[in-house]
Amino acid sequence: MSNQLEMRTVYNETLIELAEADERIVLLEADLMRATGTKPFSERFPARTVNVGVAEANMVCIAAGFSTTGKIPFANSFATFASRRVFDQFFISANYARLNVKLVGSDPGITAALNGGTHMAFEDLGIMRTIPGLVVFEPSDPVSLRKLVQCTAEHQGCSYMRLHRGMANILYEQDEQFELGKGKLLRTGKDIALIATGVVMVNEALKAAEMLAKDGIFASVVDMHTIKPIDRELIVQLAETCSVIVSCENHQVINGLGSAIAEVLVETLPVPMARIGVKDMFGEVGSFDYLIDRFELTAAHIVSQSRQLLLRK
Repeated sequence: MSNQLEMRTVYNETLIELAEADERIVLLEADLMRATGTKPFSERFPARTVNVGVAEANMVCIAAGFSTTGKIPFANSFATFASRRVFDQFFISANYARLNVKLVGSDPGITAALNGGTHMAFEDLGIMRTIPGLVVFEPSDPVSLRKLVQCTAEHQGCSYMRLHRGMANILYEQDEQFELGKGKLLRTGKDIALIATGVVMVNEALKAAEMLAKDGIFASVVDMHTIKPIDRELIVQLAETCSVIVSCENHQVINGLGSAIAEVLVETLPVPMARIGVKDMFGEVGSFDYLIDRFELTAAHIVSQSRQLLLRK
């Protein structure tokens, strides 16, 4: 097996597998079927696929309607449109109504790349985290994507998933088990904890841990795939064992993963903490390599912040 797979292909294959086993699974698209890779699903299940066109808010309302009939709708669009544009409809028609809509936002953060700032969702986690009872998560590799999509299909209630469309390193064995709301410890270290989410930042955190180890600094690395509900127990455990925490996210530092971690720490066990993420800025056009450096999300930036934080300790 290759050590990389395309995430949108894995997403589509997983949906097809779920739909073959459960006739309640339906797909809704906002004229982005090619971008999200779900055309094979529409060919396999044409009667269970609805392309609403460029009408994302309407798509969410239709998904809510499907849910009232007992269906399990997966509704897809770019993360900017699946958060900012549909927020009121998703809040009221799906969540307030206690329905079962699975909303998927693709191209999170800098992965929008050349689509530019208008399509660069740096705030979707913050938007979605405010919805009562909503499950919010971001897979970090093809295995976690497959398993977490299966988990959300089984979960009774609404969810929002950030979907990296492109290639991703395989971090987990195929038989790894996942649970919404429970982070995964990828690497154990005693000096500092790097808590990351998503394909981009989990991989950068792992690189940073390797770089720190060369200087005798041993970092734990956590894939905090579920931002809400967040794994409070694991955060407290890391605060107790490492005493220093760095959050790593492809998102604004405001109201995302870092904020969620800080809320837990300030209520339980305050320790020195730094947040790697976008510093209150809009997105812009650029290549991935340019953007990850422009917004200071690289392993080198994680290492620099970690060293500064350790001095505080």
